Amino acid sequence: MSGPLLSRREGNCQVLTFNAPARKNALSMEMRAELYDALLAAEQDAGVRCVVITGAEGTFCAGGDIGQMNETQLASARTRMRRNTRLVQQMLTMGKPLIAAVEGWAVGAGFSLAMACDTVIAADNARFQSGFGKVGLAADLGLFHTLPSRVGMARARQILMYNQRLEAAEALSLGVVDSMVEAGQSLQAALQQAEALNDQAPLAVAATKAMLAGQLEWAFTREVDWQSQLLISADHQEGKAAFAEKRAPRFGGN
Repeated sequence: MSGPLLSRREGNCQVLTFNAPARKNALSMEMRAELYDALLAAEQDAGVRCVVITGAEGTFCAGGDIGQMNETQLASARTRMRRNTRLVQQMLTMGKPLIAAVEGWAVGAGFSLAMACDTVIAADNARFQSGFGKVGLAADLGLFHTLPSRVGMARARQILMYNQRLEAAEALSLGVVDSMVEAGQSLQAALQQAEALNDQAPLAVAATKAMLAGQLEWAFTREVDWQSQLLISADHQEGKAAFAEKRAPRFGGN
């Protein structure tokens, strides 16, 4: 297998697999672009009723690719963030359901992408964590919208501000995920879940998803504004250095 994103058809589902196992499926810019294109193609394909997103070799996605976080100018940071919001807007507003099949870690960007799916099925070895603050960033890829819509604002505040790590069972109890299965079974469970769409009218499903999406523009405007500034902050540079050197970060608040 090659390429950062694998795509195959399983019945009426398009299965998209993050495929960078040597980097724990870290989300590169190339992977983001391919995911966006694959979602557009799935939306336009009348034979696709559902999209399943998963990760190769036992990890969903361990966050953004730190090696590609190199913005030093506000303009380039804003361009990066607009690409992020374009991807998540596609996930949240496309007329076909998305199911995340999560094995292992879903951290940072991986957590955000899982939460942007309509249904999240977690293996019992799945773990969820924001992680953004440890590299000097706030959450992005829509997490400020999607997580509170699942667990409420008070619980989302605790998960995000204190970087709480959620094991699969706790994530299930909080509503972060919708169901839990044995390790190695999340993809099969996702495909079985998708079968429930077979007797649902596609336009009705699309309308339901659109009405549940809520007000997204305000959340994405704030995300672009704040995260663009954080991407060029000294604290982000320190967070990246600490990550690379495997030490605790020394943040200065600037």
